[in-house]
Order: sequence, then structure tokens, then C-alpha cells
Amino acid sequence: MSASLRLEPVTQENVRAACKLKPRSDQEHLVAPVAWSLADAYTMPDIAWPRLIYDGGQLVGFVMAAFAAGHDNPVFHSHLWRLNIGAECQGKGYGRFAVEEVCHEAIRRGHSRLTVGYHEGQHGPEEFYRRLGFRPTGEYNHGEAIAERALAPAPAETPESPGRQG
Repeated sequence: MSASLRLEPVTQENVRAACKLKPRSDQEHLVAPVAWSLADAYTMPDIAWPRLIYDGGQLVGFVMAAFAAGHDNPVFHSHLWRLNIGAECQGKGYGRFAVEEVCHEAIRRGHSRLTVGYHEGQHGPEEFYRRLGFRPTGEYNHGEAIAERALAPAPAETPESPGRQG
């Protein structure tokens, strides 16, 4: 995985490239196209957090979270809504990077857990999310299994913290 990984907002300049991102053909039924995600984000700008995943100058994926602390269903208070990694870019750590960045954003916003929904079954992402610390809750939403990951705030730095240079 490259040191030049970053998340970027969707802009007029990169939206067309984002909409061309495609997962593997055996995954297409598991995740909505990026264009649908962007339509959702457009209609819910107060909760949607869409970002593109770049490795240097190369667009490799899309991630979108929902932060809706006041939602009636606590599943959606801090939720990993979509994750699309381009077919040719999978298996290189980009998905893991994006999920960790969403976790950091959730912590920054004061959340102590992140949820995700996914389709179970062959070629599904359940094992990927388990490796990242998500545990099934036993809940389902629109046919998707819900899993959660506890989030711990980053420890505050003190002058005595190891590795801190003074």
C-alpha cells in the first residue's frame, strides 16, 4: 500500500471518473453503483459523507459514510454506507484504508461505534469487515446484515507520551 493514499471530496472535476468505478462483475449485485451513491448524497447532504480514494494520482475507489446522530435508528448514527473499490484495485489495502479513515472521521465527530450493512453469502464482504473488527449485531436492514465496530478515541498526547519529541 502506498504512502500517498488519501480521501478527496467529490468535485466537478472528478465526478465522471468516480461514476466509472466498477467492482468485480461477481460483486455488482452486492453494492450500488457510485452514481446511485452520489444521488443519495445529493438528496441527503446533511448526513452523507462521500469521498474518493486516491493512490497518488490514481482513483482507486469510493467510500461513503452517513453521520446522522439524531436518526431514530441508532444503526445510522455513524454508518459506513458504501464502499466500492475498482475491480483492478482490489486486494491492495485500499478498502482497509478507507474504512480506517471513516473510523477516524466518526471519532472526530464524537461517535463511539461505526456500523455497516452488507449482503451475506458468496463473494460478500462479511469476512473483510470481520478482519477490520466489525461484529454482526443480529440485526438486518432491508435484507442486509448489520455489523458494528467499537471506536476508541485517540489518546491525548502528553509531554510524557513515548515517541513524542520535545
